[in-house]
Amino acid sequence: MMQVSLTPELESIIQDRIASGQYNTPMEIIREALRLIAERDHFLETQRESLRHDINAGLNQLDKGLSVTPTKEEVWRKIESRLTES
Repeated sequence: MMQVSLTPELESIIQDRIASGQYNTPMEIIREALRLIAERDHFLETQRESLRHDINAGLNQLDKGLSVTPTKEEVWRKIESRLTES
């Protein structure tokens, strides 16, 4: 069995969540927190892989002399579309 020491602030957050009825036990909160950490880590790794892929594709295009200079508006549209996909 693992024992964990928490700061008073973290203990207060746990007690508040239990008092609100959102969770029944501290263990439920810890499980949810760990699940969210794993989910975030997976999301970040997926984003890194996508970025690496895009960078490599761009570098390959440059190597082939297929470079294009997008307008500022095109760059922002691309960024916005990526953000809404996530």
